[in-house]
Amino acid sequence: MPDAMVAARTSDTGRGTSQQVDVAVVGAGFAGLYLLHRLRKAGLTAVGLEEAGDVGGTWYWNRYPGARCDIQTIDYSYTFDPDLETAWTWSEKYATQPEILRYLGFVADRYDLRRDIRFKTKVTEAKWDEAIERWQLTTDNGAAVSCRHYIMATGCLSAPKPPEIDGVKDFKGEVYFTGRWPHDGVNLAGKRVAVIGTGSSAIQSIPLIAEQAAHLTVFQRTPNFALPAHNGPAPSDRMSLLQGDRAAYREQARQSMAGVPYPQQTVVSWQLSDAERRERFERAWAAGDLVHILTQLWADQAVDIDGNKIVQDLIREKIRAAVKDPETAAALMPDDHPFGAKRPCLDTNYYATYNRPNVTLVNLRQEPIKAITASGITTAKRSVDVDVIVFATGFDAMTGAIRAVHPITGRGGKSLTDVWAQGPQTYLGLTVAGFPNFFMITGPGSPSVLSNMAVSIEQHVDWVVDRLKALRDGGFTTIEPTETAQAGWNRHMADCSMVTLHRLANTWYTGANVPGKVQGLMPYTGGVGPYRSICDEVVSRGMLGFKLTGPDVAAQCNDGEVVRLQPDVRLVLNLLASLNLPPIESMGALGARAFVDEFNKGRPAGRPIGEMVDGTLTGADGPLPYRVYRPATPGPHPVVVYFHGGGWVLGDEQSDEPFCRDMVRRTGMMLVSVGYRHAPEHRFPAAAEDGYAATRWIAEHAAELGGRPGPVLVAGWSAGGNIAAVTCQLARDRGGPEIAGQLLICPVTDCTFDRPSYNDNATGYFLTRSLMYWFWDLYCSPTDRTDPRASPLRGKVERLPPAFVVTCEFDPLRDEGIAYAEAMAAAGVPVEQLKARGHFHSSFTMVDVIITGAPGRVQMAEALRRFAGLPPEVSRGDETSLGRTGTEHRIAAAAS
Repeated sequence: MPDAMVAARTSDTGRGTSQQVDVAVVGAGFAGLYLLHRLRKAGLTAVGLEEAGDVGGTWYWNRYPGARCDIQTIDYSYTFDPDLETAWTWSEKYATQPEILRYLGFVADRYDLRRDIRFKTKVTEAKWDEAIERWQLTTDNGAAVSCRHYIMATGCLSAPKPPEIDGVKDFKGEVYFTGRWPHDGVNLAGKRVAVIGTGSSAIQSIPLIAEQAAHLTVFQRTPNFALPAHNGPAPSDRMSLLQGDRAAYREQARQSMAGVPYPQQTVVSWQLSDAERRERFERAWAAGDLVHILTQLWADQAVDIDGNKIVQDLIREKIRAAVKDPETAAALMPDDHPFGAKRPCLDTNYYATYNRPNVTLVNLRQEPIKAITASGITTAKRSVDVDVIVFATGFDAMTGAIRAVHPITGRGGKSLTDVWAQGPQTYLGLTVAGFPNFFMITGPGSPSVLSNMAVSIEQHVDWVVDRLKALRDGGFTTIEPTETAQAGWNRHMADCSMVTLHRLANTWYTGANVPGKVQGLMPYTGGVGPYRSICDEVVSRGMLGFKLTGPDVAAQCNDGEVVRLQPDVRLVLNLLASLNLPPIESMGALGARAFVDEFNKGRPAGRPIGEMVDGTLTGADGPLPYRVYRPATPGPHPVVVYFHGGGWVLGDEQSDEPFCRDMVRRTGMMLVSVGYRHAPEHRFPAAAEDGYAATRWIAEHAAELGGRPGPVLVAGWSAGGNIAAVTCQLARDRGGPEIAGQLLICPVTDCTFDRPSYNDNATGYFLTRSLMYWFWDLYCSPTDRTDPRASPLRGKVERLPPAFVVTCEFDPLRDEGIAYAEAMAAAGVPVEQLKARGHFHSSFTMVDVIITGAPGRVQMAEALRRFAGLPPEVSRGDETSLGRTGTEHRIAAAAS
């Protein structure tokens, strides 16, 4: 329909006719404006429905003193039009609300967008009409709207949370909300003011309110981390990068983790000295850049408790130095969440404001508010008379604005409120099963508030509008996600939530700030660049997870899950694929060993343990090297004999060092990693016989090694798992040593290649089918492969030690590991299995990069302790609480 006809329909409100458009957009902020521009260029008729009186979205409403963005404005800007970028110049590094509002007005004027927007209009009801396949919208001002597609551009922080305190209506003074500040301002001069809340809006406004008020009383329930903005002109270094190659700068932002073009850190905290860590922190503190300090200190700061605690302590030092009164300083120091797990705030003189004689901090954890009275606020310890109360109590984030705008009724009369009763369920954060032609921009399940919103908004809008164009051109009239795809995305969201520390904080990210709201991490934590690639993959795989229908075309439904790998596994595999490395089997044995050695040099060895001692032992045919990993606790400790992976060809007693350290820290036990003989120089049965001989020697010399005499345990990964399994069979058949338990991680147990896992995972997961052929050919002739010392699944499995068998979903060896566990169980051996969903062959030994492997390593450590007769408790600080010791975690360079 031509724009002139849309305008005519819009003006014909008196007769009650519906405005017919292709697309209705709710909201006229950053997302709504760009949507209207893109839809018009795509030839789709559209109307914007905006409750406010003008454009701006959250920047229209949030006019409190000090309101400004916390992403540098050269990044917090539209990038879709290079001419627009050069036509507008920001005056400050962090623009104020008035300037951002002027910018959005400038954009609306430049592209003549207001003519497609109905201001002061709220949608009061939206229903999907299945008969005509259109959304029918009722509004509180003017004509109803009938649209083919319905898009929510309502923003993530645009539904203020009402106060939850008794007596608000009894207060006789003035009441204001930072999220709905009067447009003509508020005169606070000479007044007694109370601010309730210390989130972002409070931290920005408190210094300015304190300058005006006769006295300011701040009521704080939970302190937040605040960092100095050091506002001023845009930094010259960032401007130089932008102006030097604007297109490259913007593309780096789109592919980054946070939507700002910073490189991914790879150095972990324990690799740095105290002085180096402090120097990095001081440089970030002086930069006044939220994304910098959240991402550029060390790689493990957002994913590991220990690495994060270093940052927390350094910030607390800054608070202690800035606030003169020790009690007030202590009250302002967060101690209940990791740094970054709640949105940190940028401030200007926030902490120094508490040194003013007219400012008082009330710690609501010590004296909660009992009621608001006619004259002020009463706590458990005092009554404070005030003239003005400012509620800085935040928003019903992510879902509040979507559900609060109106009832949304989808297919079969389903209400979105009911569908989301147990938390938001989406596909990609863009769509919802059962709600055809319904889209959300930066909705729950997308990077949204954990990203530079400008970058995420543009990506969402481009993706949605491109899909609508493709639908139209293909003759389709409806698009809707499948239940399978949506359930898979929710699993992926849960997997991603285990990577970062956001799960350890009660925040508006999880809905914890709204009483009665079901809690769960709502934004996507996997990063902006990875999310973009997933959305692109959905399209490249034929709109995977969507059902498309049309009156004159056959329905299309390519059902399935777009991401089945764990998020960090996906990043690692993508990085490896991007390197275009030659197949390991093409390097020859010596070349492959050199490659693996060089690869291991670039990995952090792991966190400190008690000590490591190298030595030699007597193998089956000469001395073998070993490395002892001892815990820091007093011994003697139970002894675990460990065999490294590498297909009987690669690796040595040091190559799995990160994993060995991790197990020592978690179990409190001693590991002895054995360097057995390798093929092709030493073919079968050299490795098997060395494994058995080494285990016997270590058991006999346990006390000399600092271990506990008695039964030992064996463990191994991949080919090392094969050796561990064979060792248990040989020890049973050859009269010892006594083995208390076996940990087999992705073990080789058989010589056949016809199981489904070999076919399903033949390529793409680093350990390939062809690489396993190469390993077997170097190690063992076909005539020997049925020997139980090569294929333990073909041996007798009765009377073996208790076993814990780990297999990974995307591993050629998966099915033979499961078969070995099932065979032992059928023979009466106590067996536990961990079938690791979304993991690949190397997941559990890549301690430094595969963060989602930590829970599995916890289970392995618990099993080893049970086998040794110890209590099952292990160190699991990275999985549960703030107060325990974590293990090495970092986001790999694969994220960049």
